[in-house]
Amino acid sequence: MANIAQAVRLALHYAEEHLGVTDIFGEDVGPPLGGVFTCTQGLKTTWNSPLDERGIIGMAMGIAMAGGRPVAEIQFCDYVYNTIDLLKLAGNTYWSSNGQWNLPMVVMTPVGSGIRGSIYHSHSFDATATHIPGWKIVMPSTPLDTYGLLLAACRETNPVMFLIPKALMRVKGDELIPGEPVEDKALSKLIDAPLGDRSKWVPQWPTLDEVIIPIGKAKTVRTGSQVTVVSYGRTLPMCAKAAEALAAEGVDAEVIDLRSLWPYDWDALKASIEKTGRVVFVNEDTEVTNFGEHLMRRTTDELFYKLLAPPKLVAGKFVPGIGLADPLEAASVPQQHDIEAAIRSTAAMAP
Repeated sequence: MANIAQAVRLALHYAEEHLGVTDIFGEDVGPPLGGVFTCTQGLKTTWNSPLDERGIIGMAMGIAMAGGRPVAEIQFCDYVYNTIDLLKLAGNTYWSSNGQWNLPMVVMTPVGSGIRGSIYHSHSFDATATHIPGWKIVMPSTPLDTYGLLLAACRETNPVMFLIPKALMRVKGDELIPGEPVEDKALSKLIDAPLGDRSKWVPQWPTLDEVIIPIGKAKTVRTGSQVTVVSYGRTLPMCAKAAEALAAEGVDAEVIDLRSLWPYDWDALKASIEKTGRVVFVNEDTEVTNFGEHLMRRTTDELFYKLLAPPKLVAGKFVPGIGLADPLEAASVPQQHDIEAAIRSTAAMAP
């Protein structure tokens, strides 16, 4: 089974062959490295940019305005913050030009903790991204969703921010990407570059099918009747494991993978919350002005009389950074036991 890094590479290969992607670029994105997480190895339209995040975003905007279809990578989301003004301009170009200028560009960047990246390589960006109107925001949690959502992003006519949970990069999926070889490790032999000299290496791409997962559609990962758990990205698998663990205690949790932060699938959330009467929102961004707080506000605004318990948010601590030591990182962002405790207590609240 493909992992998320391989799914990104497969999607970009398909996109440059069939969806008109013209440039895939960023720091170390081209040969010989093929991206710090190997997400761009072997692709034909890749090239290396200077170490200049503002230049990367500005170049993507220019290529898109000139009729190209770029995919730009910011190597870690920690370094996209100094491009906020350019992201604002990219987001408002279609609106401010009254529809005369489209920007068909994708910006992908690894996000979150989980690899001992410490204070410079562990930030989240989801809440900040949703504060920039004009962008679609995507964060998958499985390889198949990564593939399908990235293809959808590459077909968009305006900007998409594709956030990749770096802690899940090497996690294999449990569903085949259509066209992926069935045999274990066969895909790696075809598309993973060897160590050492790569000057003569050429990937052997499998014949892939187009799978489009519409941006803005959530996925129910586990059905349940007592409490709804809404998450995305790195914390989604934790939520699924927490729900399975709590089933032994008689707690029946429904788990929803949001997948897209903007637009998001309010219809799916609403239907689930109306069914269970309880909801826990989980992500690892800092808890102050967290995206989950927006979802809590809308829940109480629109579903107040359907609720059997107050909505709960499980999020990262409001600290300036993530510590290098494992105990500091674990204390800074939600862990499975934190999620279990929140689900358990919410399910136990009397109406």
